[in-house]
Amino acid sequence: MTLFDDNTFKDDINKKDMKNILKEENLIKLINVKNDDLLKLMNLANSSRENNEITYSKNVFIPLTEICRNTCGYCVFKKEDTDKNAIILKEKNEIINELKISEKYGCKEAMLAFGEQADENTIVKNKLNTLGYSNIIDYTYDVCEEIINKTNLLPHTNCGILSYEEMKKLKEVNVSMGMMLENSSPRLMETIAHKDSPGKDPTIRLEVIKNAGKLKIPYTTGILIGIGETKEEIIKSLLDIKKINDKYGHIQEIIIQNFKPKDGIAMENYKEPSLIDMIRTVAVSKLIFPNVSIQVPPNLNLHTNQIFLFSGCDDWGGVSPVSHDYVNPEAEWPKIEELKILTNDAGFKLNERLAIYDKYINNEFLDEKIKNKALSLKKELN
Repeated sequence: MTLFDDNTFKDDINKKDMKNILKEENLIKLINVKNDDLLKLMNLANSSRENNEITYSKNVFIPLTEICRNTCGYCVFKKEDTDKNAIILKEKNEIINELKISEKYGCKEAMLAFGEQADENTIVKNKLNTLGYSNIIDYTYDVCEEIINKTNLLPHTNCGILSYEEMKKLKEVNVSMGMMLENSSPRLMETIAHKDSPGKDPTIRLEVIKNAGKLKIPYTTGILIGIGETKEEIIKSLLDIKKINDKYGHIQEIIIQNFKPKDGIAMENYKEPSLIDMIRTVAVSKLIFPNVSIQVPPNLNLHTNQIFLFSGCDDWGGVSPVSHDYVNPEAEWPKIEELKILTNDAGFKLNERLAIYDKYINNEFLDEKIKNKALSLKKELN
């Protein structure tokens, strides 16, 4: 008997079936299921979770600069250097002041983001030079070091593609790092989504994720759905991440992020993925990654969040009580109390976590100083 009898999802799934599920052709079938088979898929994914806990990290979002070399068809984070409202380079004293405010709200994660290869821009480079830096990586290193020494927060840097040496340097002062794969199909480089974004080359991005594994960096990645990809390309992207994680074991969470149309972007008239598409993708992701947290951004799905809990989602990601989401500024973060209510209402327990998951707080993944700080902050959560 096969996984599918007459194209129908079986009721009695055993361990042998589960092994077959992870074959690419069966995953493609699963991400297309409908009717009762969708409910069976959700139930199977939900039963794959490790426990009844749903986690989140209380963070503050700090964009070091909004300048970026990529021009993605769906992005509003990037600003032109001629925009009078653009963050060209946020200075250290301003950053520390923001973090001191966030401490009063109990934030423990400083999520640093900046546009990819931003220091290729002359104006950014000149400002860096004025501050005594030749590149943005050295500047970010010093910012992270000040965060460790002067605040009660842990740095997490997400800034697109980095070289092996750049990641090695930032590992010393980051508790975790991240970069969305988005999709591993080279075809999307020819579409409106990525045709003007050299940094979205999937070959390069997969190499970055692999280098994070070689360096033992606790890492966050994920996919963006609704940007013109096929179901087959979604499955291939998830399996490409799985292949790397099977070797290095450093992926701590997978984000399933839905495209949201916005006024003024090149893709403003594109439709966002349907709720059913999101459910299927989340559920299949949990089957592929039973021991890795599956995150769905709660601010992008305010009215449908609960359904993802029954599809295998077990993390809400970074949620900020003090800063807005610079990637999706139109989407306000839900209040922590609201998240708790909707999580409990679904029969799950909401727990705060750090920017690093507990199983990575050890000498294998962290340098001694930042490990000790993570352990200290973990005690405060317990």
